[in-house]
Amino acid sequence: MKKTLYVKLLIAYLIFAVFGLIVVATFMQQMTISRLQQNKAEELYRFANIMSENEGLSLYQNESSIAGTKTVTDQYAEMLNARIQILNPSGLIIVDSALPVDVDNPPTVEGFDMTTLSGSFYTIGRFYNQFKSDHLSVAAPITTGYSVRGYILIHYDCKLIQKTADHLIDIDYILVLILFVLSLIILIFFTELVYMPLRRIIAATEEYAAGNLRYPISVDSDDEIGYLAASLAYMAQELAKGEDNQKHIVANVSHDFRSPLTSINGYLKAMEDGTIPPEMYPKYIGIVLNETERLIKLTNNLLTLNNLNTEGMILDKTDFDINDVIRKTISTFEGSCREKKIAMELSLTGDTLPVHADLTRIQQVLYNLIDNAIKFSHHNSVIKVETTERHNKVFVSVKDSGIGIPKESVPLVFNRFYKSDISRGKDKKGTGLGLSITKEIIRAHGENINVISTEGVGTEFIFSLKLADEEENE
Repeated sequence: MKKTLYVKLLIAYLIFAVFGLIVVATFMQQMTISRLQQNKAEELYRFANIMSENEGLSLYQNESSIAGTKTVTDQYAEMLNARIQILNPSGLIIVDSALPVDVDNPPTVEGFDMTTLSGSFYTIGRFYNQFKSDHLSVAAPITTGYSVRGYILIHYDCKLIQKTADHLIDIDYILVLILFVLSLIILIFFTELVYMPLRRIIAATEEYAAGNLRYPISVDSDDEIGYLAASLAYMAQELAKGEDNQKHIVANVSHDFRSPLTSINGYLKAMEDGTIPPEMYPKYIGIVLNETERLIKLTNNLLTLNNLNTEGMILDKTDFDINDVIRKTISTFEGSCREKKIAMELSLTGDTLPVHADLTRIQQVLYNLIDNAIKFSHHNSVIKVETTERHNKVFVSVKDSGIGIPKESVPLVFNRFYKSDISRGKDKKGTGLGLSITKEIIRAHGENINVISTEGVGTEFIFSLKLADEEENE
């Protein structure tokens, strides 16, 4: 993997960290300073207005002396940690908290013009070059009789605002650092809970793609990742079973084809080299024909099973009498039943019992089940065929009293080529495909087939069909 999800996540995390630092170092710092300046200006402006209404008016109305006003101004300046000035409109400094009172030769602010503050109650700068660094300056007019007599000016060093801002920015950096640590914890959890399991799942899928379907996925989790791992493991297990089944089928087909071909080849060579005399030809030609029929039957069954497994198989469904089909199918086994002295006992519901299904396929199902029952029934025994109607369905039962099926073999009887050890001794010509074909036909109809068997007692197969009058028109 050239670029993994984890690398992308790390890149995103680093970008987040860089942008976080940029935001704190620029935007947050600028916003913090601007907000502190605004707050400080509002605070100082309130004090300037208070001084204007008290000390300013008292001074200009001769209710207090310059010395007394200077004393109060110094107290305010010390409390606010600022420089306070009282100026007349021409820029003459009457009182300055940073300078002594000089009545004879008062200092002047050169170029003083309050119109420069138009639209704002404060300004930031050196205020007509009075300071060596930037100060926040607010001004409140002293008015008497609707005329401006002077101004209260309060100057606050911007370095103090910057110092406060630096403390707040440090807090922002700490918060960002905490956020980065928390996000790093999330990244670690993501690594352990998502990324590492995904890597193990990817490694497993690569092994499965390479053919190692038994590669284990070591993901122990109850969430979606664990469910995905379990699903992949189950898929691999089923694929492995399918691969084993495929090998088993190939082995069985090879075995079932090899035996008759070996017999045919052996007998023909014996006839060719004179080992079998001409007078014995009819006997061995019969054997060869039987083996040939066995090969034809096996081939036809393989083709039938392949067609039944084809997705989207089309069934030619019609309404027909299942009881009549059962009677006609049984009649084809008259010779086999007479040979083994087997009696057929029918217990059919009603004179007619219409179902909706593929007539040809259901005939094949009945033929396979009855043929199977005859093969594994004892001489002088009875085979029962029964139809019953329950819950808008027809149930067909074929029951013999033969050798039965071992308990461990019952779940396997519908597997392709499966033959129990008992059946191998009884059925020399069987292909092991009849019951597989039967199940595929019933399943194609959307119905079920079940088997009940007891070894030494007998076997019963039961399958269901839809009643004709319950089938929706298609």
